[in-house]
Amino acid sequence: MTPRVRAPQLKGRGWLNTGGKALSIGDLRGKIVLLDFWTFCCINCLHVLDELRPLEEKYGDVLVVVGVHSPKFEHERDPEALRAAVERYEVDHPVLDDPELITWDQYAAKAWPTLTVVDPEGYVVATMAGEGHAEGLGRLIDELVATHEAKGTLHRGDGPYVAPAPADTALRFPGKVVVLPDGNLLVSDSARHSIVELAPDAETEIRRIGSGTRGRADGGPDKAEFAEPQGLCLLPAEIAEAVGYDIVVADTVNHLLRGLHLATGETHTIAGTGRQWRSTPDDHAHDALASDLSSPWDVAWYDGQVIIAMAGIHQLWWYDPIKRTTGVYAGTTVEALRDGTLPDIWMAQPSGLDASLDGKRLWIADSETSALRYVEDDAMHTAVGQGLFDFGHMDGPADQALFQHPLGVHALADGSVLVADTYNGAVRRYDPVSDSVETVADGLAEPSDIAVTADGTVLVVESAGHRLTALATASASTAPGTRHRTERPPTTVAAGEVTLDVIFTPAPGQKLDESFGPSTRLVVSASPPELLLEGEGTTTDLRRRLVIAEGIEGGVLQVVAQAATCDAEAEHAACHLTRQDWGVPIKVTTDGQNRVALVLRGLDEG
Repeated sequence: MTPRVRAPQLKGRGWLNTGGKALSIGDLRGKIVLLDFWTFCCINCLHVLDELRPLEEKYGDVLVVVGVHSPKFEHERDPEALRAAVERYEVDHPVLDDPELITWDQYAAKAWPTLTVVDPEGYVVATMAGEGHAEGLGRLIDELVATHEAKGTLHRGDGPYVAPAPADTALRFPGKVVVLPDGNLLVSDSARHSIVELAPDAETEIRRIGSGTRGRADGGPDKAEFAEPQGLCLLPAEIAEAVGYDIVVADTVNHLLRGLHLATGETHTIAGTGRQWRSTPDDHAHDALASDLSSPWDVAWYDGQVIIAMAGIHQLWWYDPIKRTTGVYAGTTVEALRDGTLPDIWMAQPSGLDASLDGKRLWIADSETSALRYVEDDAMHTAVGQGLFDFGHMDGPADQALFQHPLGVHALADGSVLVADTYNGAVRRYDPVSDSVETVADGLAEPSDIAVTADGTVLVVESAGHRLTALATASASTAPGTRHRTERPPTTVAAGEVTLDVIFTPAPGQKLDESFGPSTRLVVSASPPELLLEGEGTTTDLRRRLVIAEGIEGGVLQVVAQAATCDAEAEHAACHLTRQDWGVPIKVTTDGQNRVALVLRGLDEG
């Protein structure tokens, strides 16, 4: 029998959503506690927030979800930035601010997101990484409720969540903007789940499209529903006339594309099923309305089609509005930075798109690698950016310049590109001629997109400022020149043979599903590539023999694991897919370990 482990205490800088009260594990005794280790930049963490909403509603009198915010980027350490993110993403449970990763380390978390379940007696009973655990969590909670109700250790009633005071601004966390042919502006008002048309002054509201309620209904301006919409793409006039809508909306949390007819304000779904994509990439065209999408964050017209920044799976997809088909354009779903011929490249949460005026280049804000990248001649190139864990605010030659989680790009007529450098609160400019970066403006509140009006005014979406702002000047200033690196304790390994184990235990009531082929899949790579002498590639076994090179201090081990399960005892068994990406910092030492263990899903059977 596995020894029972007491849940460590919850330690950090402070608490949100508790009315100012600090919580301890002891305070939560009698409840089932679900700790969600997250960071607000991470799209996988945002997926989990949405997966947990139905569980919180169903088990509200026995379950307490506690978000443990464990930041990756420097900006995420700012308590006000965290407070804004908690509101932006409608986090309706207590949140522990853990900027020094104290609680993260106490619970041995190794990936964003990680979930840990604590029973009503204060013992850890389950730990799991990644997304797709809602079904299994529901079954586990049912078991815990039955067990602890029988023991008399379950206490029903309200939890410690205290809702913050509501805010009142004209826009709330706007995401993206597009300039309409008549000079008006269309803005995705993300936290209000709607699309807003503004006059050219960027303040006067002309109309609002969407009920303002989180949902996915089609219909007119008052009936349509969105869920945290982001990107907006104005179709070419001849395409719009043929398909009957003018704007493609990236309806992010609904995992849909929506078509908006400007004349009537009518909205209808044009791509996506509403289910989140969890599958294996292929190179086929698919019926758009039968295709699962994953957090489409931005859309742009390029190469005769709509390109989708599929942030949720680190890819670009294409959508053909005439044929009503969609498919993969670039990326393998591995979260990292690697250039090359499309589609076999690596991306990390692409979140901003814009085509150059001559149509030759598609510029991309690749947010998790803090990179500016572009597609040209069927290949991916990186203009600025160094990898998943390197970021900062540095101007100068492109190979030395640094961004911090940029979300938007806008191509200028002279061939240069403006970057909404979101977590630096800045607008930056990359000049391909000089191959250099300069800062155009700073002191902005999480800029997430940029547009230029017909008269040349540069408009910035200040998402955390809840407004659109016109830049006073486009002349350059001097960047602070700071460099950061995500400091997560590296896993020390010895050079030579190392065993990689991904631990997966099916959820209660489920079993591995071999009905459509192998139930598990493991993809391994490394940055730099020379870190791995053997072990790179794809297999169906969750254990892999690696050979680590001598003479290299370290790098990042990139691991993608997935497991397919189905209900064990059901006439019409439901299928489930659990998937996680890890970027594991590796340090090679003479006394390092010869085994690396990652938990995709684990249970304490004791």
